[in-house]
Amino acid sequence: MARKAAELRGALDPLAAGSEIGLVPTMGALHAGHVALFATARQECDVLVASIFVNPAQFGPEEDFQTYPRDEVEDAKVAAEAGVDFLFVPSVEEMYPQGFRTWVDVEEISDDLEGAIRPGHFRGVATVCLKLFNIVRPERAYFGQKDAQQAALVEQLVRDLAMGVEIRLVATVREEDGLAVSSRNMHLSPDEREAARALPRALFAGEEAYRSGSDPVVAARNVLSAEALLEPDYIEVARFNGRLHLLAAARAGPVRLIDNVILEGELT
Repeated sequence: MARKAAELRGALDPLAAGSEIGLVPTMGALHAGHVALFATARQECDVLVASIFVNPAQFGPEEDFQTYPRDEVEDAKVAAEAGVDFLFVPSVEEMYPQGFRTWVDVEEISDDLEGAIRPGHFRGVATVCLKLFNIVRPERAYFGQKDAQQAALVEQLVRDLAMGVEIRLVATVREEDGLAVSSRNMHLSPDEREAARALPRALFAGEEAYRSGSDPVVAARNVLSAEALLEPDYIEVARFNGRLHLLAAARAGPVRLIDNVILEGELT
C-alpha cells in the first residue's frame, strides 16, 4: 500500500517498460461493482493499480463526506483477493497540498443532471482523475456504467487533453432484485431498501418502452410514481459519447441513488 505519489512511482517505474498498467480509481468501501472492474482490468493489463481516495472536492456542503463509508483494512483485503498489485491510498494533503490552486472543468457535460444537482461535483471528479492519471500513468483506466455521466466526462477529459489513456467501461453490477450495487446502499433502512427496488424497475420499464417505440421517460416515471418512499431528482434521456442513456436519480430517505440503462450504443 502506497500513501505517497513518489512511493507509488518508485514501485511502478521499474515495471513501466514492456508492461501495460491499468488503473481503477475508487473512493473505497469496495463492493462487487469494484471487483468487476478489477476483474476486467486484471484480464487486460499486466499491472493493476487501484486507488482509494474519498475526494472532498466531489462533495457539496450538504452531502455525506463525513459519513461516507470507510474501511481501509477490509478494502485492502478485497483488493488483494481481486488481484490488485498496488493500492494507492493518498491523504487529502497528498492530493491537495497547501497552496493547491488548479482545477479542471469539462464544459457542457458537467452542466446537466448530476452537474445541476451537485454544483462543483464534476470539477472535483475531473481534477482528481487527471491527477491520478498523471501519477499512475496507466494505459487503461476502468469505470462503471452506473456512473454514466462521470464516465463520459472522463472520456471527454482524456480526449480533449490528448492523454493517451484508454477509458474502459464495465457494465453495472446489480443485486438479485436489480438494484445497482453501491456503497451507499448500506445506509438504507429495510423499508427504504425495499422501495429502492423501484428505481431499476423504472429504468427497465423505460428500456422496454423505448424498444417498442414508446416514451421511455413516461414509462419510467409511471413506475417511480407508484413508490411513495422514493423522491425522484430526475428521469431523463441523454446521449454521452455516442451512447443513448435513460438516467434516473432518486432519494430514499437520506440516501441518494443513481442508475441508468443504455438505450443505444455499447460500452467501450
